[in-house]
Formats: sequence, C-alpha cells, structure tokens
Amino acid sequence: MYRTQWCRPKVVPTRARAAHSAFAALSALLVFLAACGGPPAPPRRGVLEQDVSAWNYRRYQKLLDVEVWVAKNRAVAFAASYVREQAEKRGIIEDRDIVTALVTRYQHNRGVLRALVKFARRLAQDSGYVVDEDSRGQVRFISVKGHGETWALWMSNRHIVKIGRRSGDSVPGDLIQAYGQRYPSRLKEGILDGPLPQGPDFDQSQDDETYDPDNPTPDWEEYETGDNIAPDSRKSN
Repeated sequence: MYRTQWCRPKVVPTRARAAHSAFAALSALLVFLAACGGPPAPPRRGVLEQDVSAWNYRRYQKLLDVEVWVAKNRAVAFAASYVREQAEKRGIIEDRDIVTALVTRYQHNRGVLRALVKFARRLAQDSGYVVDEDSRGQVRFISVKGHGETWALWMSNRHIVKIGRRSGDSVPGDLIQAYGQRYPSRLKEGILDGPLPQGPDFDQSQDDETYDPDNPTPDWEEYETGDNIAPDSRKSN
C-alpha cells in the first residue's frame, strides 16, 4: 500500500523571482551573442581587400580628400576597385565592369548622418541627379543616379560607405551586402523627406585646430572598433 505524501509548495518572494527572471534573460542574451558573435568589425584599412562574388579586388588607395565634411570631425577615406571577373577573362574591361567602394572613417559619429543627408539633398537639387531611398537585403541606402553614374551611400556609426560605378544603371547587390555586413546601415525609412538629423554644420574656418603639444590630435586612421578606439568615439557610439 502506497501513501501519497503532499508537500507544501515553496513560496519564492516576488523580488527573488524577478531577479531570477532577469538573470535568466541576461544569460540567454549572452549565450545568443556569443553564438552569433555580432557583425564583423570594419576592416582596419576601411575597405574589403578581397574578391566578392563575381567581382575581383584589384586596387587599394588611401585618400585625404574627404567628400562629405563634418564640422569638427576629422576623417580619412579609403577606396577599393573591383573588376568584373568575366571582363578580365575576355580581356576587355569597360567602365561598367569597374566598381569603386569608398569608405570615409570619421573621428566620431556626431554629425555624420546630418552631413550625409545634406549631401544627398544637395545632389537632389541638381537637375542631373535622381536621388532616392533603396535597399538590398538588410542594407538600406541612398541611391544616386545621374550623368551616367550610379551610387549607393549609407551611414554606419562613424563611417559613410559609398559604392558605385561610372557607367551602369545599378550597383552590384553582392558588393552592397558584403559591405553591409561590415558596416550595418543606420539609415531609417524616410530619411530624405524627414527632418534634418541633429548635428553641427561644417565651417572650414572653425574646423581648423591649432596644435597643442600637451593634447595632440590622434592619428584617427589607426583607431578601429573594439579595444582600439578613440576615447570620444566610445561615448558617442
């Protein structure tokens, strides 16, 4: 004969249950992040120095001439050229067979989005360009077409990415998505028609800085995401 033994349930205080739930949620999040690893860090030299699908990497260049200026936010640009594999095989390379990727790396992210939107709106006012919003996969970008050129631009933290070519009606989606993995787009739908994002406006006279030997300006191109990042950018990102 078996006797059933009833046990009085243990009552857990509300605060203890809440703390346990929060700990469980945090543990699940940490496990998820560890498994996924998050997006890969941006390349040290800015651009992807590798073949991407049917596009062969051919040239790297560092540029001191920055296309989109941001007030009191120094920057350096990096460029890479890619050639269509089939064009190289046939020995005839035309303008439409060459794609350029340009990545501008800023000191920090303050004012970068505002500057990009103002730059795109200025192009839209030019009768020779058609400016619109578009996306490829998870990458949302500003599409610029005109004068035989076509470009895709987007902002990612303290970077502006620009990919395109001098001849053709589209930007290769494989290159957009490859760069989007390293530079996730921070553009939101309606960015061109909405209010201008907050941030300073560029003034060349105010941007010039005098050298202070006790507080020298770092070489920003040497800084990268992760542990090797500029002090100001830790606060803004």
